[in-house]
Amino acid sequence: MRKLDKIIEFNKKFVKNEDYKEYETSKVPKKKLVILSCMDTRLTQLLPKAMNIKNGDAKIIKNAGATVMHPFGSIMRSILIAVYEFDASEILVVGHSGCGMCNLDTSKVIDKMLDRGIKKENLEVLESAGIDIKKWLHGFDSVEESVKDSVNSIKNHPLMPKDNINIHGLVMDPKTGKLDIVINGYK
Repeated sequence: MRKLDKIIEFNKKFVKNEDYKEYETSKVPKKKLVILSCMDTRLTQLLPKAMNIKNGDAKIIKNAGATVMHPFGSIMRSILIAVYEFDASEILVVGHSGCGMCNLDTSKVIDKMLDRGIKKENLEVLESAGIDIKKWLHGFDSVEESVKDSVNSIKNHPLMPKDNINIHGLVMDPKTGKLDIVINGYK
């Protein structure tokens, strides 16, 4: 059975048995938190458990490396909506040790694209449009520095209010869930 078929089969039972009821909550985060974290599979359940985050407590945004790559991209848009529409007052950028985006070999990623049928001309079109694909794909050289950069991007965004918003940066150990503070937004 294909993955989607398995998911839909499970979902039918989930809905029929009303298993969703234990997850019912408001769309407004109870703890007024926004968490930007990495999409790493090890953090799916570990991060909320290690932070005592329950369903409905926080807006959780995930992307490769827990990074704000563009000041007007979808990550920053989501953070701003959480602040203005859902009354979030604390933002946590949570990177993690051993992140796959740290020192990512972009040449290998590009080779894999070509091996899977992406035409070299497509990459050349992007380059001619001013997109440095290697820079765009590249993650970062230090998790801590990346967290600091993302916190600073959020903090200094022209649409981010300067009052009553605390922006923190942390690094999590994906084995133990231990959190280390990189930036304490209260200071």
